[in-house]
Amino acid sequence: MAELIARFSVTGWEPQVLPGIEGDGSSTGDGDWVGAIVMRKTYTSGLIGESVAEFLSSGSEEAGRGYLAAERITGTLDDGRTGSFTVHHGALQHPGDPSAFGYIVPGTGTADFAGFTGSARIVHDADGAFFVFTLGA
Repeated sequence: MAELIARFSVTGWEPQVLPGIEGDGSSTGDGDWVGAIVMRKTYTSGLIGESVAEFLSSGSEEAGRGYLAAERITGTLDDGRTGSFTVHHGALQHPGDPSAFGYIVPGTGTADFAGFTGSARIVHDADGAFFVFTLGA
């Protein structure tokens, strides 16, 4: 098992309308029990690259919320390997909740990342957000 730390910043946030569900994707108005976003990220350390994710959330940052995302990451590792892979991840987001989870979807890797499997979770520290990937064999 190898651990990969991949720091990122969110560079795009595009609210989406979910057909058949009232609301504008913001999950803040009456009847908005779920919000949908197309999120874009730039990876700046550990893995240099970018991603696009379909992000669904319910609740509010103030009271607590949950999210689920499917994210396609493309980039280059510090050792020069390149490729893409898909991660499904989520969490309940309220103070002190350690519920973050995620997995690299087996079989979604390309090029040098073709065999990637393992877990993934997002962590935050004073420098911002980052993924911790625990890569399987």
